[in-house]
Amino acid sequence: MAANFWTSSHCKQLLDPDEVDVVHPLDRERGITQEEFRLVKIHMSFYIWKLAQQVKVRQRVIATATTYFRRVYTRKSMTEYDPRLVTPTCLYLASKAEESTVQARLLVFYIKKMWPDERYRFEIKDILEMEMKLLEALDYYLVVYHPYRPLLQLLQDANITDLTQCAWGLVNDTYKMDLILIYPPYMIALACIYIASVLKDKDTTAWFEELRADMNVVKNISIEILDFYDTYKIDPQKGLLDEKINPIMNKLPSKA
Repeated sequence: MAANFWTSSHCKQLLDPDEVDVVHPLDRERGITQEEFRLVKIHMSFYIWKLAQQVKVRQRVIATATTYFRRVYTRKSMTEYDPRLVTPTCLYLASKAEESTVQARLLVFYIKKMWPDERYRFEIKDILEMEMKLLEALDYYLVVYHPYRPLLQLLQDANITDLTQCAWGLVNDTYKMDLILIYPPYMIALACIYIASVLKDKDTTAWFEELRADMNVVKNISIEILDFYDTYKIDPQKGLLDEKINPIMNKLPSKA
């Protein structure tokens, strides 16, 4: 897996930290701040998760969809690419890329069921049209490597499989951040193991030393994850409160 990653388009497209969370000029003109940009991405990661629960797809599909979403907005504006439409389209595209295809009409059905707000409601043709735009925005590179597989392999190697649930949950939460666009998946996995071992009072010092991992990077990722929890304190089931996200979404143009 590691060898494949290093030769993959995913690896070639890793970004520097200062290349993510950059507000597009068109969005800045609408008064979107960097913090508001982050909140939209968090909000939409919850939207992907909630919609995915309805259509019953694997966690990997959710992770891939979220990666697509975040990658798109390193290149395109929310003004031109409405996140309310990009979000379900990313899930649709990811379901095909991960060979767990969800029909567009099923997504449309659940979107209408989930959202009373007309601005979130779209038809099949809208998703299919946006799919083509997203493919172009992603340069047709759809393969995404995730931390889940290396996480399980590393936990087994360290003989700490009892940390699996905790570490897996941490990996899930990393998709509320841009880490997958910046760091190799195995480094994210290591950071989640590092945090889990501290939380569960497991001494993994010797194992990390044997691994010869770059602990500066592992600790930096860990700090980013912990800072996220400390800053946002989000309900894991509900996501952001409407009163927090709606004023931001109102700055963006909605469908005609």
